[in-house]
Amino acid sequence: MPTAQIERRLALVWFLYFAGFGLYFPFWSLYLTENAALSGSEAGVVLATLSLMGMLAQPFWGQIADRTGSRTRVLGVIALGAALGFLGLYHARGFVGLLLANALFAGFHTAMIPMTVSVTLAILSDASHHAFGLVRAVGTVGFLVTAWTFPRALDALQASQGWEAVPGGPSEPRLELLFLASATLAVCAAAMTFSLPRTGAVSMQAGRGDWRALRRHRPYVRLTAFSLTVYLFTHGPMLFFPQLVVAHGGTLATVSNLWVPMIALEVPGLALSGMLVRRLGPRGLIAIGLAAAGLRWVLCGFFPSIPVFYVSSLLHGVTIAGLMMGTPLSVEAVVPAKLRSTGQGLVATSVHLGAMFSAVITGQVAGRFGIETPYAMGGLAALAMMAALPWILPEPHRPPEELAAEPVPALRP
Repeated sequence: MPTAQIERRLALVWFLYFAGFGLYFPFWSLYLTENAALSGSEAGVVLATLSLMGMLAQPFWGQIADRTGSRTRVLGVIALGAALGFLGLYHARGFVGLLLANALFAGFHTAMIPMTVSVTLAILSDASHHAFGLVRAVGTVGFLVTAWTFPRALDALQASQGWEAVPGGPSEPRLELLFLASATLAVCAAAMTFSLPRTGAVSMQAGRGDWRALRRHRPYVRLTAFSLTVYLFTHGPMLFFPQLVVAHGGTLATVSNLWVPMIALEVPGLALSGMLVRRLGPRGLIAIGLAAAGLRWVLCGFFPSIPVFYVSSLLHGVTIAGLMMGTPLSVEAVVPAKLRSTGQGLVATSVHLGAMFSAVITGQVAGRFGIETPYAMGGLAALAMMAALPWILPEPHRPPEELAAEPVPALRP
């Protein structure tokens, strides 16, 4: 199959699934607090469940993919499972119902991105990092398309059907329709995965117990711990960002509009990430992303207003382009090729562990000290980590091709 055709199919998988993600992620916490009428603490627990299940699901799916070598098939199964999870969220009611439905959904959804990353890097193993950045950027375009259009389409549908907001009720009475649309897009993404290559680097198999060598590999362990800490400080504020916007006079349309500047720099950042990797290395990308995240939350925490939210949202794209490209490329630089799915999955597990605690802490701190407080705290902590990055996260000592070719048991601290 021609390389250009493979890249287009990979890009379409990213586009379709991220289009569903663009429906779900920006409005999920708002749905919990307004439509489901959960308290801040209950919403924090439901949001944390996503990360808790992700900690269990990602190593599980990563091991299946690496042991069987059927990474593209596993990716398709995960996408179908996520579609079923979206349907479960559509039907769930109440705190317990949403908690259980979200746990089921998370068992698949949380593994989707790291598995897609490992499949993409494996299929494009002979291409440049620039190709990976371009394919990944298409996913961001899908996210932006649905995040911007969904509120407008929902308002038009609600007006045509007479589904009007009532005093004391949710501002968007039928917001749960986002789950049906997300499920449809996830099914389409699953169908596209079965057209991807299943041979070559993407089919490499690991032996039983090979993954244990990663625990003794110091660069990988430090990267895993670093990722956990970053998301501990930065992820909770992202989850509760709609509440911050609404608390300062915004609406659902404002939240949707804010995704335009949030994504504006992400697409070119991802597309140019290959060039930046060559100049700065994966750690340089991480430093840029961490600095952008810290500055954004400092501005939101200390100077909260709708104009500041719009200006600071430009930093979101820089954050994603830095962290979401720098981290997986760092993993690719320090793990053997046959363990790439497990390596990506375990780092993603650490991310979800940090995100889980971050969601709970953010909900508690916001409820006690005000919604702006976790933004100020998280931003300052992220800037401090960025300043200490050369000591926290040294550059890998060996190039990717040497490590990939080295037998797994020979990995040394």
